[in-house]
Amino acid sequence: MRDPYEVLGVPRTATADEVKAAYRALAKKYHPDNYADSPLADVANEKMAEINEAYDAIMSGTAQSGSYSYQHTWQSGSSPTFDAVRTLVWNGQLDEAEQALEAMDHAMRGAEWYYWKGQVNYKRGWFDQAYTYFSTAYTMEPQNQNYRRMYETMTQQRSGGYRASRSGSGDTMSSACSICQGLLCADCCCECMGGDLIPCC
Repeated sequence: MRDPYEVLGVPRTATADEVKAAYRALAKKYHPDNYADSPLADVANEKMAEINEAYDAIMSGTAQSGSYSYQHTWQSGSSPTFDAVRTLVWNGQLDEAEQALEAMDHAMRGAEWYYWKGQVNYKRGWFDQAYTYFSTAYTMEPQNQNYRRMYETMTQQRSGGYRASRSGSGDTMSSACSICQGLLCADCCCECMGGDLIPCC
């Protein structure tokens, strides 16, 4: 885990009251109940666990004494871990998270790798790509509840007709065509009633 003080966003000189206030604010923001129906529910659970662990470490004195074991986030040139990727994704550092994933050895690219690739794409709004990665993760480890939840969530979104791809150009063109068709149809109706919505047609 990261430095507990860094997790709670307080300096090492923070008082107990300041630590408690920071903890309450983060707990209110990241509590899993706020994400009950969200695809990020599992990430919220992990974030809340990290916050709880950091708070316990500071209040027990283990963080200050140096007996606490820190796990630093990934930096270019070092060996990234999925814990580091999770932190980057949660903090919205999607480019860094993807860079960390791409830097991983191919031997590490199992179900968890595909799952986090899916999370990166999902948070970017690239739902088609996210679905592909989540589907692969779920296929590789169907017993994993997180992978299954995301796969089922994405499947429901796709069946509901809400899709977005990386390029987005096709969606824009489709929307433009729909608008034009609607206007032409409205013009025909107006002309039947003696009016003219689009004079040039």
